[in-house]
Amino acid sequence: MGIIKSSFSFIAGTVCGIYIAQNYDVPNIKKLASTGLFMAKLMEEKYRKPKSKDGD
Repeated sequence: MGIIKSSFSFIAGTVCGIYIAQNYDVPNIKKLASTGLFMAKLMEEKYRKPKSKDGD
């Protein structure tokens, strides 16, 4: 009984996730994350301080 009780929330979450993914338009998280990282990289390059031209 212990293993069923301890893994019930994991199994219920998996079943609900599968149902939602099949029946609703869920965004692609991997594509969304890569787009966010790309935008962050562009912002960093745009607002980065210019490199010093000193001949140290």
